[in-house]
Amino acid sequence: MDIVHFADVLWLARWPILKGIGVTLSISLLAICCGTLLGVGVGLALTYARAPLRWIVRGYTDFIRGTPVLVLVLASYYVLGTIGLDLGPFQAGILALAVFCSSHVGEIVRGALQSIPKGQTEAAKAIGLTFPQTFAYVLAPQALRQVLPAWVNTSAEMVKASTLLSIIGVAELLLRTQELISRTFMSLEFYFFAGFLYFVINYAIERFGRYVERKMAVPS
Repeated sequence: MDIVHFADVLWLARWPILKGIGVTLSISLLAICCGTLLGVGVGLALTYARAPLRWIVRGYTDFIRGTPVLVLVLASYYVLGTIGLDLGPFQAGILALAVFCSSHVGEIVRGALQSIPKGQTEAAKAIGLTFPQTFAYVLAPQALRQVLPAWVNTSAEMVKASTLLSIIGVAELLLRTQELISRTFMSLEFYFFAGFLYFVINYAIERFGRYVERKMAVPS
């Protein structure tokens, strides 16, 4: 491997790579945010909803978790178009990843909420708190401490899953890397470099999660 030559090629290809990183970060961030919001609703439904709604949400969660991300990506892009919902590659990719993320976050939230003693919810009712108030002031602060580590892992998985969007033409980091390889034939160098960039992104997510955990830790 000629490091000097690769550095020269990498410098010339800096703008496509930076654009690919930007697209990867945008897709991952939007998918994580949308999936988390939907996942909180899924977790609440699995824990507190009545039987008919809970069964529907349970079926949704099990189906999505049992479906490969690639299938969700292809379905969002190709299948939805057949029923009149035409999404571009970027929008379809975000939808697929957000739906997949929501099923995992929903299970994480459900487990965290069910670990909180029921007596706390009953005590909140006894002093006149509504359910939204109980969730905001009693349940959410405790559940968040338990949710955070698993949520960080799910976020990292969304970054890695974003590589699958190259199949439907989203110009994220992996597709940009493959385009550069097709022009330079430096496959080993560019794949190693792309892997390093994905590592940096996921490491930043992990450090952010650790930082939030420390800030939310209960003083002993």
